[in-house]
Amino acid sequence: MSRKVIVIGSGFAGLSAATNLAEKGFEVSVLEKNDQPGGRARSFSASGYTFDMGPSWYWMPDVFERYFNSFGKSVSDYYKLIRLNPSYRVYFDKGDYVDMPADLNEMFGLFENIEKGSGSKLRQFLSESAYKYQVGINDLVYKPGRSITEFADLRVIKGLFQLHLLKSMRSYVHNFFKNPRLRQLMEFPILFLGGTPRDTPALYSLMNYADMALGTWYPEGGMHKIVEGMVSLAREKGVNIITGQEVKAIKIKGGTAYAVETDKAEYPADIVVGGADYHHIDTQLLPEEYRQYSEKYWDSRIMAPSSLLYYLGVKQEVKGLLHHTLFFNTDFDQHAQEIYDHPAWPSDPLFYASATSKTDNTVAPAGHENLFLLIPVAPGLKDDESIKEQYLEILINNLERTTGQKISDKIEYKRAYAHSDFISDYHAFKGNAYGLANTLKQTAILKPSLKSKKVDNLYYTGQLTVPGPGVPPALISGQVVASEIHKKYSKKIAV
Repeated sequence: MSRKVIVIGSGFAGLSAATNLAEKGFEVSVLEKNDQPGGRARSFSASGYTFDMGPSWYWMPDVFERYFNSFGKSVSDYYKLIRLNPSYRVYFDKGDYVDMPADLNEMFGLFENIEKGSGSKLRQFLSESAYKYQVGINDLVYKPGRSITEFADLRVIKGLFQLHLLKSMRSYVHNFFKNPRLRQLMEFPILFLGGTPRDTPALYSLMNYADMALGTWYPEGGMHKIVEGMVSLAREKGVNIITGQEVKAIKIKGGTAYAVETDKAEYPADIVVGGADYHHIDTQLLPEEYRQYSEKYWDSRIMAPSSLLYYLGVKQEVKGLLHHTLFFNTDFDQHAQEIYDHPAWPSDPLFYASATSKTDNTVAPAGHENLFLLIPVAPGLKDDESIKEQYLEILINNLERTTGQKISDKIEYKRAYAHSDFISDYHAFKGNAYGLANTLKQTAILKPSLKSKKVDNLYYTGQLTVPGPGVPPALISGQVVASEIHKKYSKKIAV
């Protein structure tokens, strides 16, 4: 008789874990608090516009392909990918911007034009980053992080110096490039990892390889098409996905979880996988004696940023924007300090704009734009409507000034989303958007464990455990935890 697995949460990690476990012969049900699966990657439509609520960058296409390939499928069986060219635009001032080409030779030429000799330096940088990508994405991130012995691998040990684990991203980048703009372009992908360049290991220059060599893509219809594909595959494998079920407690007897209780029903379980917020599960859903970490431990964690988000429907074409546009026309380091060193609402925020309507005519009425604006902000801040209105005005003024056009009187739909919304919708610890920062002291075995030390059959997956924040790592996290569960229970399953 197959064992019953209850997965709490249907984000990328939860769906990945559920589908992998179903493929291995487990009987799997996913309990989702909200009315649609996808976690932070949900979508919504309003006034003729469609918005992805969270993730908007599609990097590391090989990770997605590998995921679907593991079930004998392909990405193309579920959604169509479009490679963006240029990949994105970066503004440094009014009318002053750089478009990042998809072609690497064009990229080398762009760098050379900005700083003589930097074209060849970028080649060397990406060559080293390619090695880190191969080791990091193919080896390190698939480790469950349960023992230091997992990393006693000759390839990893021999490559320690090449991985630059003890060098910061900032010092590494500065060794190659002198021009402040090139430095900023090379440091920008670290924002996806929830850390500052000075505190993030240079190992993560692998993100530059993902950006420049593997490219920036868009799943036609929106990022939620990935979720739809994963849900379809999960159901093909027999996973039961139940929405509108907020988990209230994990029932435990003798150190073993035997059921998961929601606001509507109780579900018996032989194994429980926590794909929702780790802190919430650990501190709110478990009896006190079975909690793994203290509040002091959680408060000492360095969190990745939260986000102040805006979803805007604009009844005109917004010129000067690409599908992805970064506004780096403010002080990068000051904004970073206001996230990490002295948490506060930013005094002069840098921000990111996505307009999928530049690529996709199905997400907004003809001649209109769906704008997604994001400010990375410190976790744990208090937000209210006045804060949201204040920062929307700041962003619109910046956008209008930088691109030389007026759009404020053309906004016909707007919705803001911040810390309190992340907490309400996802029980997100301190209202975080991305999880734990990828600092050296919060890497691999130093992250919250994917296996409970106090509950025999309780496991975790997602952005607060291994391998870390981001959509590709979330997919991998689900695969890793499913593999760990299968190792333990495989001999006891009748397939």
